[in-house]
Amino acid sequence: MNVEGGINERRLLDDLLSPYQLLERPVPVENETLQVSFGLTLMQIIDVDEKAQVLTTNVWLNLEWNDYNLKWNVSEYGLVDNIRIHPNKLWKPDVLMYNSADEGFDGTFHTNIVVRSNGSCLYVPPGIFKSTCKIDITWFPFDDQKCDMKFGSWTYDGFQVDLSMKDDGGGDLSSFITNGEWELIGMPGKRNVQFYSCCPEPFVDVTYTIHIRRRTLYYFFNLIVPCVLISSMALLGFTLPPDSGEKLTLGVTILLSLTVFLNLVAEKMPSTSDAVPLIGVTILLSLTVFLNLVAETLPQVSDAIPLLGITILLSLTVFSLLVAELLPKTSDAIPLLVLMMILIVFFFFIFWISLPSRETMVNGENVYAGTYFNCIMFMVASSVVLTVVVLNYHHRTANMHEMPPWVKTLFLQWLPWILRMSRPGKKITRKTIREGQKMKSMRDIKERSSKSLLANVLDMDDDLRVSSSYLRMDAAASSADMSSPCALAQRDLQAILREIRFVTGRMKKAEDDAEVVADWKFAAMVVDRMCLIVFTSFTIIATVAVLLSAPHIIVQ
Repeated sequence: MNVEGGINERRLLDDLLSPYQLLERPVPVENETLQVSFGLTLMQIIDVDEKAQVLTTNVWLNLEWNDYNLKWNVSEYGLVDNIRIHPNKLWKPDVLMYNSADEGFDGTFHTNIVVRSNGSCLYVPPGIFKSTCKIDITWFPFDDQKCDMKFGSWTYDGFQVDLSMKDDGGGDLSSFITNGEWELIGMPGKRNVQFYSCCPEPFVDVTYTIHIRRRTLYYFFNLIVPCVLISSMALLGFTLPPDSGEKLTLGVTILLSLTVFLNLVAEKMPSTSDAVPLIGVTILLSLTVFLNLVAETLPQVSDAIPLLGITILLSLTVFSLLVAELLPKTSDAIPLLVLMMILIVFFFFIFWISLPSRETMVNGENVYAGTYFNCIMFMVASSVVLTVVVLNYHHRTANMHEMPPWVKTLFLQWLPWILRMSRPGKKITRKTIREGQKMKSMRDIKERSSKSLLANVLDMDDDLRVSSSYLRMDAAASSADMSSPCALAQRDLQAILREIRFVTGRMKKAEDDAEVVADWKFAAMVVDRMCLIVFTSFTIIATVAVLLSAPHIIVQ
């Protein structure tokens, strides 16, 4: 249709706007409800701020209603069928987004309203909307998020303005631009009628739910895979010999590497207690205090004490810096958490400097004995603790520690047989275990009987010594002249015999001590092998369980 503009359009605008009342609800009868059709076109997901829990989108609104004051006969105005009028000059429904997080609240750009000759008005304002969105971090980074955008009239109730959806299927996604981090699953819509405490009348709103899914390919290769590899390296610590001095170094280094991933994820996560995230910053403090207590069980000849001490102090320093960023800059009071950390550092420092030096202890021979990332952190921390136990067992001596019978039975017989471990020259089978238990019971019986027999022999020996002492005196007096060289030789032989008995006794004691030390070292090897198998199984089961329980694994 050919439309003439110019003077006809100017005359039409003057005739329409001169008597127009901007505040009048455009209905011919006061008790009539104005029908407003509402639609939404999603153009782009700009950003999802997990920490602030804000969704930023590029959206076009679509509002359509009929204004009886804006009707005209096209033949009287040069066949002008539609005109554009600024929204400040016409009445329009005050539809706003209820859950807006924008500083200006309304993020739309006010475009002109298209008015047709039959009185229908079309208002399509584009805008950048910032809406609040409850972020569920339970399955990060395999998570889905559902963010609502609630639109409704701010002042008109449902008896005055009735909102209806243009498309019952939801929002318009025909022009949507894909996002690199999030995949759009859908955007269903729903019309709701609600009653508020302020007013008895119902209020109508239209709520669109944006269902998005995180694309996990980036996080899988940059977060999950490195974490699995680092945790797998922790298993290698159980294969290192304790004398290398690198077992605890490897475990603590891996634990610190995991804390780096913890901090990376914690920066993105919202500060919420509604769900348990995969990593929590507070585990650093509890784990540090726990490692402080574990340090006391290390043998003093171990090279791991200075390393563990420096690691704990550095961990507390990093944690204190993280806490300092969250605290207000005030001098009115000292937070209780900071006081606790200062006391922990102080007491640990006192404990550390009070330990005897390695040289003193050696010369004096005084040897004595915190969802998926949570599982990995627990596994690595437990491996560090058990590494301390292995080092403790490995450096035990016979002078300071006697191996209890249950330790011998468990770590020298049953566990080596289950783990298929054997010592050189000693093959462990079920038969040897039973024979060892029988021999143990026989030794106990012999020991008890030998003690009673020894007591009887000693009593008899005392009697014989008393009765034969007189005979020796008479015989010695009569034959002193004849047997003096023999007596000297006998005394020399007795002295040599005492020396031989002393040397053989020391050698026997050294062999027994070496056997006890070898038993403790073999027990440490058994603990290492058991931990290797248990933690390998735990890592595989935890990884598979978390991946299978996630809503999805990889979204490209």
